[in-house]
Amino acid sequence: MCGCSKGERRSVTYNFDADRWYENQRALLVARREREELDERAFAEALDELDRRFEEMLSRLDGSFQLPT
Repeated sequence: MCGCSKGERRSVTYNFDADRWYENQRALLVARREREELDERAFAEALDELDRRFEEMLSRLDGSFQLPT
């Protein structure tokens, strides 16, 4: 619950760093490869899937997190 009065609406904001999410997910895959949980082929496939998910996620973000150029 947000603690809002009945009918009151509040905006939900959060800080989400898509690049950091990607870096963390990639680091997890690297660690799994180092522990030999993933062979090179499985690692490459997992990276491809991660890249696909990342691109899909970026396409859904509104871009307001980007600094103006």
